[in-house]
Amino acid sequence: MNDVIEHPFINAVLPHLLTVGGFMLAFFLIARLMSEKRQPGNTFAWLLGIVLIPYIGVPLYLLFGGRKLRKLMARKKNVFPTLPGPEILPAEHAHRPIAQAVTGAGGSPPVAGNQVELLTNGEETYRIWEESICNAVHHIHITTFILSSDETGKRIVKLLARRAREGVKVRLLLDAVGCMFISRNFVAPIKKAGGEVEWFMPVLPFTSRGSANLRNHRKIAIFDHTTAIVGGHNLATEYMGPVKRKKRWADFGARIQGPAAALLNDVFMADWCFASRQSAENIRAEIQPEASCQARGNGELQVIASGPDVNGDPLYEGLLAMVQAAEKSLIIITPYFIPDEVLLRSLIVKVRSGCAITLVVPAKSNHRIADFARKHYLRELRHAGVQVKLFGPGMMHCKATLADGRVAFFGSANLDLRSLFVNFEIGVMVHSVPEVRAMTEWAEGLIAHCTDHHPAKPPRFKLLGGLAEDLSRLLAPLL
Repeated sequence: MNDVIEHPFINAVLPHLLTVGGFMLAFFLIARLMSEKRQPGNTFAWLLGIVLIPYIGVPLYLLFGGRKLRKLMARKKNVFPTLPGPEILPAEHAHRPIAQAVTGAGGSPPVAGNQVELLTNGEETYRIWEESICNAVHHIHITTFILSSDETGKRIVKLLARRAREGVKVRLLLDAVGCMFISRNFVAPIKKAGGEVEWFMPVLPFTSRGSANLRNHRKIAIFDHTTAIVGGHNLATEYMGPVKRKKRWADFGARIQGPAAALLNDVFMADWCFASRQSAENIRAEIQPEASCQARGNGELQVIASGPDVNGDPLYEGLLAMVQAAEKSLIIITPYFIPDEVLLRSLIVKVRSGCAITLVVPAKSNHRIADFARKHYLRELRHAGVQVKLFGPGMMHCKATLADGRVAFFGSANLDLRSLFVNFEIGVMVHSVPEVRAMTEWAEGLIAHCTDHHPAKPPRFKLLGGLAEDLSRLLAPLL
């Protein structure tokens, strides 16, 4: 057996240096954490991890903790910064307090001249997708959180490859985490046909361009810069497909034609240029603004991009403005409900002031931890007078908010802290009455298939159950 020669200096000094280095790293991480202006609950959760279990909390924060990327914001600020041309019709409701709150926080002002077609079931949604892909003349731009290797995913990939071979410029942007279960070979037919495929923020190999915590949760498809599909649908059989399926999720989105589609394309191009490192100027030359600026209807829409690439939190502030401005009724539909304290208290105060509030969530979602974490919030709201409705059987993935039948919101964002403050998200605020009325009719039809929420009985071991619920609330900002 070989003897190990130990150096006295190393034995005495190295542990001390490692300890000092660890404390300095933790100090700088805490300073960075405080400077990010997070929600108090999120900040407290990370502080506990860094201070109490630094050997776990520090590396986790380095990997997952980022929220805003200053370099990314600066870089994306110069990518398609303007609205379509001056010939766009002015939006009648551009000066409403809700619209101004969104614009002031970093969202685009409302634009008029849009046609909106609601997508309320998976079969119709797939038909619209296939029709839009087949009818595209020049460009197909798609970003999605999930592309599955199931029947729906295979059909979409096959269609995109065919259109690329026919000369249509196809660009497909996939989130690296959301699409972790598909291989690069799955989308190879698109690239072989002349299309382009990029992966947003790959986790491996790890790079310094961001954090693995920052995921692109946006779902946008733009065709020829004039037509867009936006909402909650991922490209998987659970969300859509040509044949009706019993276990298909309920979801919601819309096909938009008009100037708002050009703004949604701006968001896509900013993400694409970041992921691909391509020049915006080269791609800008392909766009035909005269076509994308034409009015197609009377809908007034406000495009809201939110996430690490935006200075403020326009999506969150827009939803908060809707809650605070509601006078008679408020309908909130979301698959996951983990609000921050401000949003929770605003809902409680609003319902106590006489506003009728209905919250729709799935009876059981596909994330059981999120279901457990929401228990406290549902109980608080129900006790205050909010009507809590449970959708089921089956999963409900719709994301929409409607206030007083005069303004509505839909998009990719859930009502949880990750969507509101961490993820790259996309939303559309609807300010025109006919479109809001159509969304209201859809929402009422969804509510008709729900049951009332009744709080679960207290756990048999109250102390243990209460402790588990409190712990889930503490960790909720990290879910």
